[in-house]
Amino acid sequence: MSQRSLREIVKAMFPAGKGLLAADESTKSSSKRLDPIGVPSTPENRRRFRELYLSAPGVEQYMSGVILVDETLRQTDSLGVPFPKSLADRGIVPGIKVDGGTKDLPGFPEESMTEGLDGLADRLKEYADLGAEFAKWRAVIRIGKDIPSDACIRLNAVSLAIYALRCQEAGIVPMVEPEVLLSGSHTMEVAEQVTTRTLKTVIDTMRLFRVDLSCAVMKTSMIVPGDTSGQVASPDHVAEATARCLRATIPDEMGGVVFLSGGQTSEQATLNLNAIAKLGPYPWPVTFCYARALQYPALEIWAGKDELLPEARTAFLERLKANAAASMGHFG
Repeated sequence: MSQRSLREIVKAMFPAGKGLLAADESTKSSSKRLDPIGVPSTPENRRRFRELYLSAPGVEQYMSGVILVDETLRQTDSLGVPFPKSLADRGIVPGIKVDGGTKDLPGFPEESMTEGLDGLADRLKEYADLGAEFAKWRAVIRIGKDIPSDACIRLNAVSLAIYALRCQEAGIVPMVEPEVLLSGSHTMEVAEQVTTRTLKTVIDTMRLFRVDLSCAVMKTSMIVPGDTSGQVASPDHVAEATARCLRATIPDEMGGVVFLSGGQTSEQATLNLNAIAKLGPYPWPVTFCYARALQYPALEIWAGKDELLPEARTAFLERLKANAAASMGHFG
């Protein structure tokens, strides 16, 4: 278990000019990454896929934390060092995804709830012993005809609050992720309304359950139009709507805010983050916690070939460096 306090862990997650990598794809999602490049999704290949990023020389210059999955938290790098220790030795905070994935919400078509509260306290204790200092729980909010319902938002908010309480009890910082999906024909205005409503409900519920918000992190979507809406939003418009939403919902004492890329291209995610940062300062630190937006260029170069690791890692470092600059509004 970490000897650091929750506040110390939060501080370590948010140094200026650094961000986080979400390396927490499930086995199914890992297959979606590896199959297109002709790499079978075996435990060893998933370990190599993770090591491509986690052991890249110099990542500690731009990366403050990594969200892992159970499998990776228990694996070692090619030198035999457990990944959590390898990360911590370079000043990178190890994290762990702890939710059990989404299931259909009975009686509410096209809506879902996140499972995983059963046995969570015991799992968190084990994860803390393995070196995890923060955790992540994702809820999914879908925009469509007559959705999201109040029931869906409220149920997921309660689960997020209980999860956060369990984390803090275990000495682990909770990262709370109510993701409003990009998929859909909704406008940017609707996205802002739904995201504002969702974040307000989550924060109010966390307060109700007496979660220490100063020792918790909010992971949220940027305000962007639905991917089939036909609406095009410039980085400045995304930034204005996102900043307005956050300032209306996130209390000053929040430990920090990180953005998911949520299906944006690597370039969009960087440009939008840069524009958001330029509208600061904010009462809380703001940075990125991306998966695909950081991984894809390197993954396509690597294609499972060890001889291409240096070139792939250079591409990954370039994406990290660009987003680290964007997190301070200094990109481009």
